[in-house]
Amino acid sequence: MAKEKEESSVAGDLIDFLNASPTAFHAVDEAKRKFTAAGYEQIFERGDWDLQAGNKYFFTRNYSTIVAFAIGKKYVAGNGFHIVGAHTDSPCLKLKPVSKVSKGGYLEVGVQTYGGGLWHTWFDRDLTIAGRMIIKEGKGDCASYSHRLVRIQEPIMRIPTLAIHLDRGVNDGFKVNAQSHLAPVLATFIKAELNKVVAENGPDGKPNESSNTFSNQKHHSLLLQLLAAHADCKPDDICDFELQACDTQPSIIAGALKEFIFSGRLDNLCMSFCSLKALIDATNSEKSLEDETGVRMVALFDHEEVGSSSAQGAGSPVMFDALSRITTFFSPDSQLLEKAIQKSFLVSADMAHALHPNYMDKHEENHQSKLHSGLVIKHNANQRYATNAVTAFIFREIAAKHNLPVQDFVVRNDMPCGSTIGPILASGTGIQTVDIGAPQLSMHSIREMCAVDDVKHSYEHLKAFYEDFTRLDAKIAVDI
Repeated sequence: MAKEKEESSVAGDLIDFLNASPTAFHAVDEAKRKFTAAGYEQIFERGDWDLQAGNKYFFTRNYSTIVAFAIGKKYVAGNGFHIVGAHTDSPCLKLKPVSKVSKGGYLEVGVQTYGGGLWHTWFDRDLTIAGRMIIKEGKGDCASYSHRLVRIQEPIMRIPTLAIHLDRGVNDGFKVNAQSHLAPVLATFIKAELNKVVAENGPDGKPNESSNTFSNQKHHSLLLQLLAAHADCKPDDICDFELQACDTQPSIIAGALKEFIFSGRLDNLCMSFCSLKALIDATNSEKSLEDETGVRMVALFDHEEVGSSSAQGAGSPVMFDALSRITTFFSPDSQLLEKAIQKSFLVSADMAHALHPNYMDKHEENHQSKLHSGLVIKHNANQRYATNAVTAFIFREIAAKHNLPVQDFVVRNDMPCGSTIGPILASGTGIQTVDIGAPQLSMHSIREMCAVDDVKHSYEHLKAFYEDFTRLDAKIAVDI
């Protein structure tokens, strides 16, 4: 009973995190809140850093990437970094810079596909909008501009499928035209016009003082009104935004035996949550860093789903900059960073493919990752994953010490292999890396699923990595 409560506690915390994080911006905001509550001090890339061994810090970039670290009390410049990397983004439909679409008496919202989503799963879902907006505050020379998160909770749009009577061959293969078929319906034109008269003239029939003509040309005024109401501002104050369509169905623990998690964005908020919780709990007491000679770090990046090539993606220097600034703060010797890199270890944590009972021929016979069976170590001879024998052994040895299950994954030779931030960071920094992830089904669907106990396995394995790596690494000799 105690074990079941512990499992449900970790999974329950994940559910709360998922429901609070419809976008990468919200995920970083939630992570920031958790780190702050755990005693981590926020620092800023634009400012000077004043660091101290034994203390904990975090910073954000673009508010969609977050890096947090705890410095061991016995740390000296040149010692290694023990890092878990994951990503905050997921495939979705993002609003276009000009989202105003009117067709056939309907107001639609123009969207563009982000990442490799299973777009057919977005049809007939109750959708809403979330993201961030740039808000003007004040007037004239006194005006300033702030970044503000927004989320409309209720369903406001839908992508309806075409009735089978009008497409008799649909069950022979449903093909989505991303340009023509994916625009969500926001309202009917006639209802929107009636609402527009009230909004522009006010309930008393008198004209309102101003109208955001520029924005109204790019976006439906109805949409701007909804956003302004939820952001506690006027439509005129909205200068720009990065918004996306979101499913309104909440994440839940489900299944006949309550063994599954049904949710969107498990790839990769599940690994993001497990890694940040592992770091927080591995550094939550005064004694936890007493004997630590390295730096424990988590780096949650944006834009993995589209290649990581951005200022806040894993292809940027954001993590390397952090390693450099930490090392040089404690010593100006430039060679110490190179030493630190060779003493460091990165766990690239990204969800893995679980064995699908209805498509078993899609899985390599001897490498079938299964639910309830622990984290998956990913291997690829062509370096689509960064795992090698040394890094796999280290991660597996940590599991063995704590009686945690672990499994291996290799893609079939006749199928292409996906990739992760692992090879990007390994080649960009030179840090030895292992690629891992919790098994899941329905990856990149609007609604995915994984196992409750794999969430607990993931959290415990990553926490053990932070606590045990320094001692284990001292016993391993490779480049001698």
